[in-house]
Amino acid sequence: MRKIIIIVLAIVGILILLGAIAGFYVLYQIKTPVSKSEYAQEVVIEKGDSIKIIGRKLEKAELIRGSFYFEIYVWLKNEKNLQAGEYIFRPSMPISEIVESLAGGKINRDDIKITIPEGFSVKQIDERLAQAGLINLGEFYNFDVGPFVPPPPGGQEYHLPMSKEEGFLFPDTYFFKKDASVQDIFKKMNDNFNGKITNEMLSEINRQGKMLHDVIVVASIVQQESTSSEEMAKIAGAFYNRLNIGMALQSDATINYITGKGMRQPLLEDTKIDSPYNTYKYKGLPPTPICNPGIDAIKAAIWPEQHDYFYFLHPLNAPTIFSKTLEEHNINKAKWLK
Repeated sequence: MRKIIIIVLAIVGILILLGAIAGFYVLYQIKTPVSKSEYAQEVVIEKGDSIKIIGRKLEKAELIRGSFYFEIYVWLKNEKNLQAGEYIFRPSMPISEIVESLAGGKINRDDIKITIPEGFSVKQIDERLAQAGLINLGEFYNFDVGPFVPPPPGGQEYHLPMSKEEGFLFPDTYFFKKDASVQDIFKKMNDNFNGKITNEMLSEINRQGKMLHDVIVVASIVQQESTSSEEMAKIAGAFYNRLNIGMALQSDATINYITGKGMRQPLLEDTKIDSPYNTYKYKGLPPTPICNPGIDAIKAAIWPEQHDYFYFLHPLNAPTIFSKTLEEHNINKAKWLK
């Protein structure tokens, strides 16, 4: 009998210990923010959204570790009236602070919402920030971001060099405080880029013997040369095919980057401009990216489609036409670019 009592007590003790561990773990998830990031996210709470739906929205926005912990905290606090509205939250906010805002209907109206489209250049970003009243025109474009600091071994962060080269300011929707400095804006966009480049991407780039910088250069060209995300990997494959045989990229997008004209087909005289960005005149990659590409273009540059195409063109009212030879390409040009 005594042996049975000892076993029962041991089991009860283990259950209590496990319960305490589980309780501390849940408490940690509730009280500890997802990260120290101040990158703001907009979350829209609709009238009639249940606690479960709100939790899922917060989890999808990567503002909490899981909707379960959010629901537990709301239940413990007996908060039944979370209010609808457009909220701005940051990963640095613990669940308690998020729930307090939702319960009090504390909607932050102070931040300025800015959307930077995929393919925007630093100059275009500068113009958009100026239009929103965050900076004076040219302030962002001419900002000295400081010396280049190489990432640590095995690290994935790519900090901007003094040239403010394109490509490493991730296009996204941002919320900036009205008094945000140019440095704050640069850092937030660059940090967002670093967060989007996963270890899987870096491993694949290393496996191919490539550099992240060069991949982003290709991605920027693919971004500007593509009419849809679906064709990006195929276009990336065509550019890599050219690079592999030492053929000039002959990208119209790089000419537009030089001239700023944004023409569908550059003028013959423009293709003769003496610039390291002129991929008609100089073989290989231009010295820096020509825009800030989105995640689809970056993935296409990392995982290009394998094929035998070297040429492509964009008809006005038809899908992109790919060709394997110059002769075939010229025939397609005569047919589609009338």
